[in-house]
Amino acid sequence: MRILGVGDAADLGALYLRLRDDEHEVKIHISDPMCHGTLAGLVERVNDWEVELPWIRAVGDDGLIVFENVADGRGRRQDQLRRDGFNVIGSSAYGAKLEHDRSYAQRILSGLGLSVPRVWDFTSPDEACRFVTERPARYVFKANGPEDPTYVGADARGEDIKALLTLKPPRTASFILMEAIDGVEMGVGAYFNGERFLLPACLDWEHKRFFPGGLGELTGEMGTVVTYARTNRFFDLTLRKMEPLLREEGYCGYINLNTIVNEAGVWPLEFTCRFGYPGFAILDPLQRTSWGDLFRTLIRRERERFETKPGFCVGVVITTPPFPYTRANIPEPIGFPVVFDPPLTPEEERHLHYGEVGLEAGVLVTSGIYGYPMVVTGIGETIAEARDAANALARKVRVPNARYRLDIGDRLIAGDYARVEALGFLDPD
Repeated sequence: MRILGVGDAADLGALYLRLRDDEHEVKIHISDPMCHGTLAGLVERVNDWEVELPWIRAVGDDGLIVFENVADGRGRRQDQLRRDGFNVIGSSAYGAKLEHDRSYAQRILSGLGLSVPRVWDFTSPDEACRFVTERPARYVFKANGPEDPTYVGADARGEDIKALLTLKPPRTASFILMEAIDGVEMGVGAYFNGERFLLPACLDWEHKRFFPGGLGELTGEMGTVVTYARTNRFFDLTLRKMEPLLREEGYCGYINLNTIVNEAGVWPLEFTCRFGYPGFAILDPLQRTSWGDLFRTLIRRERERFETKPGFCVGVVITTPPFPYTRANIPEPIGFPVVFDPPLTPEEERHLHYGEVGLEAGVLVTSGIYGYPMVVTGIGETIAEARDAANALARKVRVPNARYRLDIGDRLIAGDYARVEALGFLDPD
């Protein structure tokens, strides 16, 4: 196949490398100049992705465009390319609205019969502060767009939310406050081929806080536990209900719904309407079907299932400064060597998923803007086995100033997974 990847920072670098290793033709476009060193010397980079459209069209159904995100109108552009006859995997304008218009997404989910947390819309920080003063409680701040990070309030009076709104006003024109729900946070995701979901779906448990034990600021992601086993029941209760709407909108790509579950039920929080990072990399070891064959299945709609492995995969994100911020905000050098000690086996190398790295004078070095060199993964029949395998591999990575968490999956092992099972959200074992 011929694959053209379009993104800001090459977030799907590990996927492009897998496709390259399987002898597909791959070109990528990276729009952010600070990220141009990412995958340098590893995958061919193009300055103008639209110039490459004839290269894709020349091979007909074997040509594919993969979009990494939906910002800056790229959802609408994907829809237009599909109307022009191109195979596009990524998202859509509808996906962008689901992901970035928080209240709209909650209304859709409520209309499908799901219980949703209460949500209040605001365009003024002062107005939101007055609201919290009048209705003190724990709230979650979420921007309607990708510019501002989510903040989960911890104070029962909402004083931390008021301080956030006062000291650091949102950059987006509108935002929401969502009631805070306690329980086990878990997600459900699946690939959609434009008409129906490709099965099986996956379940995931993300670890977003910077430090072990769930301490520190929210990051993009520090690690995740995923599985394709025992997923049908929860999928049927949640994401599968979106199938008619996604079909109507011509969506094609991966979609994830994040939720909180507790004794009162399932509480959907938000959509990710694109490949999640590092989610796609952590799913990779459990997918027997290669990325190329999976993409063919999506665009040709030949099958309703793909091959997966049983058990769990744990992914650990190896980070370096300035993560969880960016070099646009905090100047940090790049170009540090990435080495492995002791040398890795071929099987261990399959569990490395490169992010912000490139070749410089033949040496693998850090690159990019986020401080996100790679994800390492481990698989096992149990979460503990998968965690231990991932941690053992992480210890072999030698990158100056590397930071990562060794407790990915610990809360699930200690009781959260058993709680989800007791609530009846998993298929019979």
